[in-house]
Amino acid sequence: MTVSQGCAIPQQKAPVDLLDAPLPDLLAELDVELVDSSITDAGFFGALVERRDGTRILSMPVGRSAFERDTAARILLAEGLGLDAPPVPAPLEVTAL
Repeated sequence: MTVSQGCAIPQQKAPVDLLDAPLPDLLAELDVELVDSSITDAGFFGALVERRDGTRILSMPVGRSAFERDTAARILLAEGLGLDAPPVPAPLEVTAL
C-alpha cells in the first residue's frame, strides 16, 4: 500500500464511523475520490494521493474481493490522513512516498 505525501496533512480525529460507515459515505465525508487503478501487481493494495490543489484520490486495483478492497481503503485513509485508528496489521505495510 502506498501513501503519497504531497502537502503535510495535520493530525485529525477519525470520523466516529471510520470502521463502520459504508465506504462511499466515508469517502464523501473525507472528500476523497475513489478511482480504479491499472496496477495489477498482487502486492499492490492501493494508493492515497493528495494533488497539489488539495484534492485527494484513492486509487484501488480492480478484481479484489469487496472485503479486501474495503479493508485496504480504510487502512490507507487512516494512515494517509493521519486519523486515529488501530495500527496496520502485520504483514501489511503502508509506505509513504
